[in-house]
Amino acid sequence: MAETEKIEIMNFDQDGYLEDGRNLVETGKLMRDLADKVADEGYDAVFLMGVGGTWDELMQLEYLMNKFGDRDLEVYLIHAAEWNVSGHKRMTSNSVVLTASESGTTPEVLEAVKKMKSMGVRVIAMTSPEGPIGQAVGADMCVKMASDHGAGGCEKGYYLADCFGLRLLNRRGCFPKYDLFIEQTKDIWKDMLDIRKKFEPTAEALAKKYALAPYTMFIGSGALWGETILFSMCILEEMQWKRTRYISSADFFHGTLELVEEGVPVFLFKGEDEKRKLDERVEAFLTNNVHRTGDEDIVIIDTAEYAIPGLDPEFRVIVSPWVLTVLMTDRLGRYYETVTKHNLKYRRYYHQFDY
Repeated sequence: MAETEKIEIMNFDQDGYLEDGRNLVETGKLMRDLADKVADEGYDAVFLMGVGGTWDELMQLEYLMNKFGDRDLEVYLIHAAEWNVSGHKRMTSNSVVLTASESGTTPEVLEAVKKMKSMGVRVIAMTSPEGPIGQAVGADMCVKMASDHGAGGCEKGYYLADCFGLRLLNRRGCFPKYDLFIEQTKDIWKDMLDIRKKFEPTAEALAKKYALAPYTMFIGSGALWGETILFSMCILEEMQWKRTRYISSADFFHGTLELVEEGVPVFLFKGEDEKRKLDERVEAFLTNNVHRTGDEDIVIIDTAEYAIPGLDPEFRVIVSPWVLTVLMTDRLGRYYETVTKHNLKYRRYYHQFDY
């Protein structure tokens, strides 16, 4: 069966995806304009706030803003549930918060937004303007979120968040090639589709081999760390009820390596930033010590192996989480669903009753 046919069978709307991508460029301009507004007004610190999957998604932006930002830039990734009970000493009425909610009803985020607004903190939300969170934030500070964890990847959500965060850096003089980056990624959705097609046979094979495993490890770092958690927790734990362990490449050698043994699938996501050295150390341990561990179920996913024509090498680190999410959250997640016979939308507890 042809790869394109498989994508259609997996309920992936190619035409709709590409059209949404083209429309997303215009939405990205709204995020840029909001960043310009914040830059014009001034700010003392940037807070990226989420819970669950949105918290995971914002990790890559925290990483990028700290990577490219100047020494005076303060960027904090905060968890809404934790902020609601402990706050943050550095947050003032001159701070700005970027948050997101796919449902538009996330209770922890809604509570935090209301408190922040009462403090005079500017809040920008990637969510539906009509939802409770969108209404609390205000339509003029709200952009509809592009991600749908249950229907194919988070790359569009990453794009919108990056349009905001990288623009703030641009206005500080830290990311002078912002306009070039936007120009080179305006048609990247075709490349994301091609990457899906290339990975399709691998996704099918990996799912058939590992979807029923009782326990699986996922390792990543740098710009890919948030997506590593997201796939492990939001897709496999929440949507597939699979037992997983996500561990950073830096921490792998301080406990988790002792759990590598025969029959335990280990996925390593190799990134394209300076922390790739940490990934390579993990890879060397896993591949060179099979005679000791007995574990031959090692899967290396390297985003550098997936070409994006016309994209400058310096921008690869930014789009590497986009690549990983189309491979894992979309394609592999979909194939797990077919093997486990567990619909990605089934939940036992999440949104089933109040808790």
